[in-house]
Amino acid sequence: MEAIKEYDAKIDTKKRITLRGSSYEYYHVIEFPNGRIELEPRVLVEPFEIDENTLKMIDKSMENLKKGIASEPINLAEFAD
Repeated sequence: MEAIKEYDAKIDTKKRITLRGSSYEYYHVIEFPNGRIELEPRVLVEPFEIDENTLKMIDKSMENLKKGIASEPINLAEFAD
């Protein structure tokens, strides 16, 4: 793979390097014993949250299952590849 940008950088007094014109805000850093540093871009997203109504429905379903109120088992063999 060919580099799209190449430049020399100096570590400042707080051991930081500034990335010029960087496309991402967050990076995963991998530092190797030979001094090579690899940066992988990361995009942070909000964690998936289950809706409160869905949680109530799951709780109600579990209560019914414990009471024995449940349908017959479903045969999923017809959906197998």
